[in-house]
Amino acid sequence: MPNTVLIVDDHPLFRRGVAQLLAMDPEIELVGEAADQAGALALARAHEPDLILLDLNLKGESGIDILSALKEEDAGRRVVMLTVSDAPDDLMQAIRAGADGYLLKDMEPEHLLESLRQALTGKTVISDALAGRLAAALRAEAQDGSRKADRDLALLTEREQSVLRCLAEGQSNKLIARTLAITEGTVKVHVKHLLKKLNFRSRVEAAVWATQLGLRQG
Repeated sequence: MPNTVLIVDDHPLFRRGVAQLLAMDPEIELVGEAADQAGALALARAHEPDLILLDLNLKGESGIDILSALKEEDAGRRVVMLTVSDAPDDLMQAIRAGADGYLLKDMEPEHLLESLRQALTGKTVISDALAGRLAAALRAEAQDGSRKADRDLALLTEREQSVLRCLAEGQSNKLIARTLAITEGTVKVHVKHLLKKLNFRSRVEAAVWATQLGLRQG
């Protein structure tokens, strides 16, 4: 069965371009296109796509609001932002709202398609340039006296550290469960606990931080 994708963008011409790009991969099927929150939610419920591509700024609506609504209905939905904005504030806001990736519309088509293939395997996708900006934003926040976080690996149990290493590799809960031979439900509990202990709002923030520390499985 092909992997299914839903596009949420208010520019018909851009949607058509992405549709043509996805059509190049026989293992990917476009199941719907939406231009607003109502359409996005309706199509997400109807098709339960494996991946939702969401623009950050839609006419009269916020992509962050749509992301939050999609995640509120089903936290397991995989949503990748596809936008023109490379502003650190937009990136941080999307990640904290639960985005599973953040890609720019000016990417080369073949690089975009490869990133989407990776996202469909459960990996977190974010360009190297943006990952650096996210890391810089996290460092700046840590130095902010009003939001300073005491982030120390010693706060985590051995199992939580193993889960964090998997997050650093961009693994989904399903892949982490397989890697560590535990249930997906147990993975969710560990992720929740390690985010709270390290004062992160999203798994992507934790993954970037762990990557900066050089954490990896094995």
